[in-house]
Amino acid sequence: MNSIPELFGSMVFNDVVMKERLPKETYKELKKTIQDGKALDISVANIVANAMKDWAIEKGATHFTHWFQPMTGITAEKHDSFISPVGDSSIIMEFSGKELIQGEPDASSFPSGGLRATFEARGYTAWDPTSYAFIKEDVLCIPTAFCSYSGEVLDKKTPLLRSMEAINTQALRILRLFGNTEATRVVTTVGPEQEYFLIDKEVYDKRKDLIYTGRTLFGAKPPKGQELEDHYFGAIKPRVKAFMEDLDKELWKLGILAKTEHNEVAPAQHELAPIFTNTNVATDHNQLTMELMKKVASRHDLVCLLHEKPFAGVNGSGKHNNWSISTTNGVNLLDPGKTPYENAQFLLFLTAVIKAVDEYQDLLRVSVATAGNDHRLGANEAPPAVVSMFLGTELTEVLQAIDTDSAYNGQGKTEMEIGVDVLPHFPKDTTDRNRTSPFAFTGNKFEFRMLGSSLSISGPNIVLNTIVAEELDQFADILEKADDFTTALNKLIKDTIKDHKRIIFNGNGYDDAWIQEAEKRGLLNLHSSAEALPYFCAEKNIKLFTKHHIFSEAEVRSRCDIMLENYCKVISIEALTMLEMVHKDILPAVYTYIKRLSETALATRQLCPDITCESEIKLVSRLSSLCNSLSNKADNLDKAVLDAKMHTEAAESATFYRDYVFGAMQELRAVADEIEGLVGEKYWPYPTYGAMLFSVR
Repeated sequence: MNSIPELFGSMVFNDVVMKERLPKETYKELKKTIQDGKALDISVANIVANAMKDWAIEKGATHFTHWFQPMTGITAEKHDSFISPVGDSSIIMEFSGKELIQGEPDASSFPSGGLRATFEARGYTAWDPTSYAFIKEDVLCIPTAFCSYSGEVLDKKTPLLRSMEAINTQALRILRLFGNTEATRVVTTVGPEQEYFLIDKEVYDKRKDLIYTGRTLFGAKPPKGQELEDHYFGAIKPRVKAFMEDLDKELWKLGILAKTEHNEVAPAQHELAPIFTNTNVATDHNQLTMELMKKVASRHDLVCLLHEKPFAGVNGSGKHNNWSISTTNGVNLLDPGKTPYENAQFLLFLTAVIKAVDEYQDLLRVSVATAGNDHRLGANEAPPAVVSMFLGTELTEVLQAIDTDSAYNGQGKTEMEIGVDVLPHFPKDTTDRNRTSPFAFTGNKFEFRMLGSSLSISGPNIVLNTIVAEELDQFADILEKADDFTTALNKLIKDTIKDHKRIIFNGNGYDDAWIQEAEKRGLLNLHSSAEALPYFCAEKNIKLFTKHHIFSEAEVRSRCDIMLENYCKVISIEALTMLEMVHKDILPAVYTYIKRLSETALATRQLCPDITCESEIKLVSRLSSLCNSLSNKADNLDKAVLDAKMHTEAAESATFYRDYVFGAMQELRAVADEIEGLVGEKYWPYPTYGAMLFSVR
């Protein structure tokens, strides 16, 4: 294949391929199933499966798998070959409709949060026809949902699809009230910008902390970091460029709309941004993107780091979730439009989002809560842990005019039925972007900036879809019962702005004064995941999820337990890794260096009795004292890890890990990093920050 158009989607069983390979009636039935969300007839499934198998084999595939997304945050797959025996010594290649529609992986070893006992092993995967099948490494991958034998949801795709159905149902109710009978479906769309680091594989292989945890647990600050701001948008280095070109090709083969790539703020940090697509497909594509980043990096003797904070004191990596609402015939419901009629509809959807973010700020914070992301949020490189909305000056003034019954003095104003002067068309770039805002309006979409780089985007989008569906549901209930639609609409928009304007903040989110102001406004400031995660099980949140059939109450509680347990496990692994590094590598290396210094001082004094060797003795004394401190800090951490095992309740355990284990880790690191600055480089057991951040040339 010589051209990008030929390459793009070449490994995807997409609509073009289905049109070519399926009988017309079968194709129509499949499209109807995708559009209506109904079960696929087995006779149709058999035809689709056979066509899919033939296409995959022609592309070199030998196996198929139901590709799913369990609660591990990564994807899972079990490969089965197409072969089927015929007689005693021959085979044929088969793939049935039943195998396409449903699979049965073992569910016992995936996180379930107590929903399933270990001996209750049976689980099912079910084909998601709304996300195209694709070929990866000679395996036909079929995107699927994953549930237990008794029906409990064990994955991230099923609730996402449910949340998309919820917002579709409620948004259509609103559109019908505005007289729109053409729209048949409303979808949310996402474009997740993905940040990552690339370092040389040779230095990565020498760092136990990177191998075990994905981040450096020790490391003194290098002489140069990002102070000169010379890496951001800078010229891309040849090895990185080769990686990016290779990655683009692999992504394009899978129909992933990789569009923008550039150097990010920190040395060795980069970003890839795709074009928007519907949220379900975008989630699948982002999972594939992260997987392929790691695999392609390996081909170039590089390692891709997706941890939110791989290097302390250096800019961390996030994932900006650009979210919007559109009809399937291409109307963006967060675009203000060009007429007063469109403006009124826009304002209603906008105020629904404002109300949703204000009332469910806890859920949005929970949706991005991980041990890794705790290192970023509030670190003056990412939004603070306080959730707020940025609307920009002009749109905020429009809302203030509505709130205060005053005229809006913007250019090109016109009188709307809503009762105030507003713009007939709101320009896309009337204000600067605010990189400190957690949730920023950027013209016709919202940019949710709090996500960590390794996070599956399903969780945040489940929350966004569901909370906005809830507000649209409430709005529709009010407007459907109204005697006068226009009067009710005016009042609803105005009341919503008045009641929820506290969530709007257009200033500097990094300013300490904002944190104080946010507290006065009654906004939550959940500093850590241990603090935030229990909010997932708040009564109002359980009511929300169960009302819209996203989760049962048991599933809500199980997910909360899974997230809390994962938080504890991550910190535990990091603590144990630190202890191993200190006892097996760092202390022995420092003792060797001390010995060498002592031998040098002794030899010098023997040769030159008049030389006191004061500097060597002083350094030996200082290092010896630091080693004692390091050993004591390691003992403290070891004790904290043991004490943590005494806490069995999930939330209590997470709090202990945050307050005591992580605290002991920080103290241990501080001493080790001070020692690193004093020990000769050839004696230090690990590549330094400088070696890692500037290793790729």
